Amino acid sequence: MRFQLLGPLALADGPDVVVLQPSKPVILLAALLLNANSTVSAEYLQRAVWGEDQPATAKAALQTCVLRLRRLFTKHGVTGTSIEAVPGGYRITAGPPTLDLLGFRDQVRRAAALAQDPEAELYTLKDALSLWQGSLLANVRSDVLHRDEVPRLSEERLRAVERVCDLLLGLGRCGEALVDLWTATRVYPGHERFHEQLIEALYRTGRQSQALAEYRRVKGFLLDELGVDPSPSLRQLELSILRGEDLGAAAPTGTVASVTAAPVTAAPAPGPPAPGVPVPALEAAGASEAGPYPAPAPRVVQGVAVPLPAAAPGVGPVAAVPHFTGRAAEAEALAARLTAEPPLGTDGQRPLAVLVSGAPGIGKTALAQHVAHLVRDSFPAGRLLVRMTRADGRPRTADEVAADVAAALGLGGTGGTGTAVGRALLILDDVVDADQVRPLLTPGALAGGQPRPPAGGTPAADPEGPDLAVVVTSRMGLGGLIATHGGWVHRLTAFTEAESYAFLLAALGTERVEAEQRAARRLATLCGHFPAALRILTARLLTRPGLRLGDAVDWLGDDPLARLTLTDSPDHSVSGLFDRALGRLDPRLSEALLRIGTGPPELLREAGGADGTEDHDHPSVPEDVLEQLADAGLLEDGPPGPYRVHDLLRAHLRRTVRIRNRRTEKV
Repeated sequence: MRFQLLGPLALADGPDVVVLQPSKPVILLAALLLNANSTVSAEYLQRAVWGEDQPATAKAALQTCVLRLRRLFTKHGVTGTSIEAVPGGYRITAGPPTLDLLGFRDQVRRAAALAQDPEAELYTLKDALSLWQGSLLANVRSDVLHRDEVPRLSEERLRAVERVCDLLLGLGRCGEALVDLWTATRVYPGHERFHEQLIEALYRTGRQSQALAEYRRVKGFLLDELGVDPSPSLRQLELSILRGEDLGAAAPTGTVASVTAAPVTAAPAPGPPAPGVPVPALEAAGASEAGPYPAPAPRVVQGVAVPLPAAAPGVGPVAAVPHFTGRAAEAEALAARLTAEPPLGTDGQRPLAVLVSGAPGIGKTALAQHVAHLVRDSFPAGRLLVRMTRADGRPRTADEVAADVAAALGLGGTGGTGTAVGRALLILDDVVDADQVRPLLTPGALAGGQPRPPAGGTPAADPEGPDLAVVVTSRMGLGGLIATHGGWVHRLTAFTEAESYAFLLAALGTERVEAEQRAARRLATLCGHFPAALRILTARLLTRPGLRLGDAVDWLGDDPLARLTLTDSPDHSVSGLFDRALGRLDPRLSEALLRIGTGPPELLREAGGADGTEDHDHPSVPEDVLEQLADAGLLEDGPPGPYRVHDLLRAHLRRTVRIRNRRTEKV
């Protein structure tokens, strides 16, 4: 049995991981593990569990918590680790094999000993960072631990990530470093060393104008937000770039232990990556903390802090989507729309090109990314994925997005290398509402947001950047945006049976699937032909190549919601996806959806007014509420009636209500 601290507190037994539910014994366990192999005073444990205002019975209650924690160990089969009562407090014993935090520190020490072999040091550090699995202690509700311990642990990770980027620059792998640094600078805008590394990497890859644009961006942030000037090393780097000086060979010095990290200013992280988007070292490093505990969230449906997926860059290149299948008609239509000469509005404002909408997890971003690769030759100025929401679900502002896009495109350059010729494609991903997008669609709002030349004309280099085409993905219908700006709408629904089967063939391999075709089709049905569920299922099956698909049918059918979770990355789960979607809703809408999900299917038909009757046991839901839920992608087109709930979502809603009722009964 292994304890996992570097993310949600969990118990792991081989590939199986149990994320512990928030409770006082879980806080106690976290406090002991954070100080493993040392005596932790009873007074400190009491403060960790109850805060600064402790009850008069805290000492006795602590002993009760210890007993409950020992019972928890027995329940989960933890036999090799025990909680010892020692003079003055308690102690838990662990080592690198049984506690990921100690494993991380052990790997960092090994990396430091390999300083004379940069490749070996880099490999060892990346292996260490892979132990970080998400938002630190997301399920541990202790202000004391999040105030005293989380910043210290975050600093250890930042030093490791910083050293990884130093090594990549020193090895001449600047392009690889750029991927990690775009993430790091956006998640930690006050960490100047990351900015310095990013600017250096841009300059070394021939992107002088983009490097200078990035310097101006960070300088503005430091002045506006912190009231300080850039560090002397940053200013010297800008001067060297302006002079066009040769920086010489990058020679990383020091080790993780000797790297001095600049103070970190917590900032909300951008939104979660779409399925299939490869996320660089920072995801393995668990860079998803967005400020002090408790992390801001619109609403927690089950009373549990849902771990958020690791952060992705606010703006970055469009990544390829592995195993992309299906959506042939939508992809063809979307590609044709993007490569056609877009019309101009009578006021000179570019109309919205395409809106891809649908339920959370339905594959909107994956489709947009796939099409972006299909039409790459039509967008020589670049293709960018722009995250429009932060990890906590809050929308990013149009000003933020405009500044990041300007920096990513460079000042008048394709990739920041000079002047841009042709068009650039922006995917505005996970848009929350129409008002968030409208300012970005006006001419000049974004770098390169200039009218196109007349049809048939020759595009010329524009000193202000390339012409833009825009794809918006949103779970919302955004009818108001279409009404004011025009454009085409692709509303995605679940896969067809044929598309689901094709996905399984692509992901699991023809031999494995065709050997058990009937079982494969049954698995797709159990997943509701839902793309996110299928992707999680295939990821799990790929880690168990010896598991027959027929056996997997029984295994999945016992509890689909529990099985549709990646055990080594609990953030990636169907339940988590639905929880985050419910968390974005107004409480009135989420309560209505819970009522719909636990009521009879006929409720939707009656609520829609098909027969005009009223069921007093299941009172009708107002039509405007149903429309808002449908617009949010949480109700599908019927039957029965005009609306229906997807089977997986209905199962999740029922489980949510059961959990809430049990907790109410306990209270």
